[in-house]
Amino acid sequence: MLQLLRKIAFPISLVYAAVVYLRNFLFDMGILSSKSYRTPTICVGNLSVGGTGKTPMTEYVLRLLSNHRVAVLSRGYKRKSTGFHLAGPKSTVFDLGDEPYQIHQKFPEVAIAVDADRRNGIEQLENLVQPEIIVLDDAFQHRKVQPTFSILLTTYQQPYVDDWYLPTGNLRDGKKEAKRADVIVVTKCPDGMANSDKNRLIAKLNPKGHQKVLFATFKYRDFVFDVREGRIPLSRLKKEKFALVTGIASPGPLVQFLKSLGLDFEHFEFGDHHHFTDKEIERFSNRGLILTTEKDFVRLQGKVENLFYLGVAHSFSAEDEAFLTDAVRALL
Repeated sequence: MLQLLRKIAFPISLVYAAVVYLRNFLFDMGILSSKSYRTPTICVGNLSVGGTGKTPMTEYVLRLLSNHRVAVLSRGYKRKSTGFHLAGPKSTVFDLGDEPYQIHQKFPEVAIAVDADRRNGIEQLENLVQPEIIVLDDAFQHRKVQPTFSILLTTYQQPYVDDWYLPTGNLRDGKKEAKRADVIVVTKCPDGMANSDKNRLIAKLNPKGHQKVLFATFKYRDFVFDVREGRIPLSRLKKEKFALVTGIASPGPLVQFLKSLGLDFEHFEFGDHHHFTDKEIERFSNRGLILTTEKDFVRLQGKVENLFYLGVAHSFSAEDEAFLTDAVRALL
């Protein structure tokens, strides 16, 4: 049904594509201005709506910069606060949004801020925090800011070159805008990806001379985590049926991973950044152990008993990891 509705909406997608093209044209011509800042900035983003692994990539970059004074600036999608908000000890998921709050919980030493106005957010961070470098989370479309270095993500399963504009497809920006990236990372690649497959994708993406294409796989942890019980082996889940609850853009890889382990579970799937209602929670709260993603955990914590999350991170080849490490650290 959804696919049929998307096809019917094709004329709308043409209008959307025209608006996107005009906006980018105005920036390219200098009619709309883009501003750079004295503090180096790293943009992590994509051309589509969710599902490429932006938050794990932001966390990956933060680990590369662990010995430096770093700040993260995000829009804070679906937060209930407004304007600029700098995370503090009393900040909640409603103040920051799920993904910035997740990063704030994992990296308490990093200054995490949210602001829909990226220019104001950067200026506030420069005044209040004086970071050595700022990571701009999900900011590829925010052309009012000219980042120092841009990391563009796309998935192995659906690279942006094979996609189409919203609402028929998932693209929220033009395919040609990939030219603005310094690095293109193909995420969610299969383990042991052959060089021939990599070369095929590189040819399809057709990177510019200044661009490097990297390949990353999703590595799930071998344990699940709960605030009270701490870590427990993932293998323990083989002994019981459980509920998987997801509110992310692309739960497919997680579902496939759990099925590959022979686990028995019922999947409750919700939209990306979903705020769970009491009635929805009631549907799955009596299913015994509840497994969710790290992003969903921060929205369900305290509302569901026996709640655990499974962490995930990007994994690169030694060569690609060395390239990205050198490129990021060279900005300092």
